[in-house]
Formats: sequence, structure tokens, C-alpha cells
Amino acid sequence: MVKFSKRLLIVWVILASLTLVYLWIDHTAGETLRPSAVVTSSVIVIALIKVRIIFREFMEVRRAPVLLCRLTDAWVVLIAVVLLTCYFVGTAVG
Repeated sequence: MVKFSKRLLIVWVILASLTLVYLWIDHTAGETLRPSAVVTSSVIVIALIKVRIIFREFMEVRRAPVLLCRLTDAWVVLIAVVLLTCYFVGTAVG
């Protein structure tokens, strides 16, 4: 028998909600047919929030040693900085 986990259900609802928010942003931005820094930044931030939640809840980092928790958080921040920097530098150059 499968044990019901209220915590995992809540996490799943949060992840699904973030996906719906992304789809809503994509749908409303699709009407203009031009790139938007706000939309792109929002999508990157939503994706990284989802990554952090998946790290914590589904990869069991929540119960891991503090060093691993900090390293995964640092990785998420590093990826955010790299992606956003690449996007904004690319738009400034191009």
C-alpha cells in the first residue's frame, strides 16, 4: 500500500501552479511577438524556484548535511546569475 504524504501533495500543487503561471505568462506575452526582459526574467526565476523545490523535496536535500544544502542553493544562485547575465549582455550587444 502506498503511504499518502500531505507534504508531497502540497509540493506537487506548488510545482503545478508555477507551471500554470509560466503558461499564463507565455500566453499573455505571445500576443506581442517581441522579446520582453520581464517575461524572460520571470520564466528563468520560475524555473529556478522549481529546481530548488525539486532539490529539496524530491532529491532529499532537505535532510542532507548543511554543506550540501548550501551548495545546492549556491548552484541555483550561480545558474540564475549566469543565465540572467547572458540574457542581458546578449540583448545589449545584439
